[in-house]
Amino acid sequence: MTKQGSIIRWDATRAFGFIRSADCAGDVFFHLRDYRSSTPPREGLAVVFEDIHVGGKGPRAMAVRPASDPHGAAQDTRSLDSRRTHRPAQARRAAPASRSPRQGKAPSPAPGASLAYGLMAGWAVLLAWGVWMQRLPLWSLAALASVNVLTLWMYAADKNAARAGRWRIPESNLHLLSLLGGWPAAWLAQQNMRHKSSKTEFRAVYWLTIVLHCGALAWLVLAKTGAALLF
Repeated sequence: MTKQGSIIRWDATRAFGFIRSADCAGDVFFHLRDYRSSTPPREGLAVVFEDIHVGGKGPRAMAVRPASDPHGAAQDTRSLDSRRTHRPAQARRAAPASRSPRQGKAPSPAPGASLAYGLMAGWAVLLAWGVWMQRLPLWSLAALASVNVLTLWMYAADKNAARAGRWRIPESNLHLLSLLGGWPAAWLAQQNMRHKSSKTEFRAVYWLTIVLHCGALAWLVLAKTGAALLF
């Protein structure tokens, strides 16, 4: 059934937003690919849409169009009903063809992946060396492991908050965790959760936290080791 509402939030960077409608109990999520108009979405825009429920997640809007374009909305609704009716058979026929071009192709690595994994390996070696030479206390390994677990949790919580339209975790908190040694977990979270991985400003500060943390660790371990060798 076609419903009416208005866009209360639109994030152009991540290409998603939320619609508030009197016909729905909560705000309805929609993505740019579900939007059907040449007029760009914006906050306050009155729209018509079809809502669906996927798994245990909240409602999602499909075939979203400005309310001022009723002809296009009706046409898109008929198209949506047609896709719902014929999708299973078409999907079975199209599945082999859609998979064949992708066979044998590995996903492209993220920008900076080689550098990040190289730094992780060097970081682990430096930590092991520092503990072995008694330049770092043994409990520092447990502390760093805890920081990385907390970092993963914070990224997952922020990702869920972004999807649900709730209050977000400040980026400064995520950067602080990276600076304290949680940057390996932050890298894995960015790539696997696809969160904060394309925001240029965030990524620049993130790499700065890596440089500062690794530089401080190298000075702490190597400078003390060099001083011990001299004396």
